[in-house]
Amino acid sequence: MLKEIYEKAKEFRKKIILPEGDDPRIIKAAKLIKSRGLAVPILIGNPEKISRQIPGAEVIDSKNAHDTLSYAREMYEIRKNKGMTLNQAIELIKQPAYLGAMMVKMGDADGMVCGCTMSTADAIRPALQLIGAKDHFASSFFLMIHKQGNYIFADCGLVANPDEKQLAAIAIHSARSAANLGINPRVAFLSYSTKGSAEDDNLEKIRAAFKLVKQKRPNFPIDGELQFDAAISPDVAKAKCKDSPLGGEANVFIFPDLNSGNIGYKIAEYLGGAKAIGPILQNMNKPVSDLSRGATVEEIVDIVAVVVSQAGENEDSSS
Repeated sequence: MLKEIYEKAKEFRKKIILPEGDDPRIIKAAKLIKSRGLAVPILIGNPEKISRQIPGAEVIDSKNAHDTLSYAREMYEIRKNKGMTLNQAIELIKQPAYLGAMMVKMGDADGMVCGCTMSTADAIRPALQLIGAKDHFASSFFLMIHKQGNYIFADCGLVANPDEKQLAAIAIHSARSAANLGINPRVAFLSYSTKGSAEDDNLEKIRAAFKLVKQKRPNFPIDGELQFDAAISPDVAKAKCKDSPLGGEANVFIFPDLNSGNIGYKIAEYLGGAKAIGPILQNMNKPVSDLSRGATVEEIVDIVAVVVSQAGENEDSSS
């Protein structure tokens, strides 16, 4: 699957901001991204240091007022109704994630990937404030690549405790993301219960979310609530939910909350041997991805390729 994503990225060849340009992993990843023709990387950091290692690289110095003042002024215009002053904007734009988000907002880049040296909150907050989400609600997903198949897990990185409407939106976002990546979505709302095998107030949220999606997308192959084995094993599905439209062949898994989602993807990665790419934001106005602080060079390259694909799909859908 990664091969197809890489080929698509080469076709689109978008400009991607890497705000943590001084980190050695980012520099190595940017070299590979450039040499493979996956994207045009724009690094935020020390121009002298980065240019020595990547000749001809596009580098922005967040501490250089000449490079950043126009973005600070635009940020002030966007956030002044929230109480931001121009002086605050001038100071805030020195933070690479804010500068990167403003560059994407203003159309000087097509997407952003950051988070290997900062918390998820610090990586994502600027994007949510400045780039924004469609319908004012973003979620995230992981692309899980396994010998058995390719899967979407959501939400494993952003929305802590979604209500029924948010859970339904996460399912719709995730199905769209799957389709954009070439996966024909078959969506399962996960639970410890399969079709009423248990009763609990917490299950009502999952059942209500399932009903909402069926109302909005009646032709979706979707089911819930399902235990994981009933969602992924045809034999178990025959025993537990023989009438399920998924037939034990789900490939988009919607977890009830961030606790279960984050635990689930890490078990799949570390015990199941799956390759986890993400968390990647979805339903944003422009594509953005967080990075794990433990991200390797290859993982950074993979995520950039996915973000480039998102940017290209966004352009196609709006044209």
